[in-house]
Amino acid sequence: MKQTLRYDQLSCRLQVEGFPDVSIGQGAEALGIITGWTLQWIGRPELEGEREHLVALMQVVLPYARHQISAVGRRFGADESPVMIEPGEAGRHRLILRSTQSGNPSLTLDLDDAELADLVRVLDALRLDPRLQLPLTLPASQPLRSRELAERLPLPRRLAAPVGGLAAVSVMAALALLLPPPPAPRPGAPSQPAAEAAAGQPRR
Repeated sequence: MKQTLRYDQLSCRLQVEGFPDVSIGQGAEALGIITGWTLQWIGRPELEGEREHLVALMQVVLPYARHQISAVGRRFGADESPVMIEPGEAGRHRLILRSTQSGNPSLTLDLDDAELADLVRVLDALRLDPRLQLPLTLPASQPLRSRELAERLPLPRRLAAPVGGLAAVSVMAALALLLPPPPAPRPGAPSQPAAEAAAGQPRR
């Protein structure tokens, strides 16, 4: 029996169709074989494809969104992959979908933050739906690398601390050079430790 999973957000709707895999004993409510899917946008072209295109979409959009939350903007998806997403102009997000059929041009969508959030919600709803009973081979969540954490701050802010410390050391060294040297002791005068010892002895 054909199954249809639908997930709605304000700007988009994801609909996935398929059948339960009866060969492994799945129930009538399960979806173990994806036959097609559509992603409908308000005022944008409708996207559709097969299972591998849906998995490719999830493989790049979900980690991209996690990095955006951590203020790390980077591209996900290789040049030859069917789906790629990268930071666009004016704080938008450029989603590029390449057709596997020769002669069909690539489709580029510039999403704002709200549209990206809606896309992440419908993909997460599909990923966490217990009715979807098939492996999706999604990448495991990985912590940000130390370089990515460092690059979250602009270069002037990253250089402020070491440059400020170097400037403070230079100022202290210059002031030390400007101080006059201690006076030399007069000939025949007792040294400072001897004078202090003599001052501490009681008179007879």
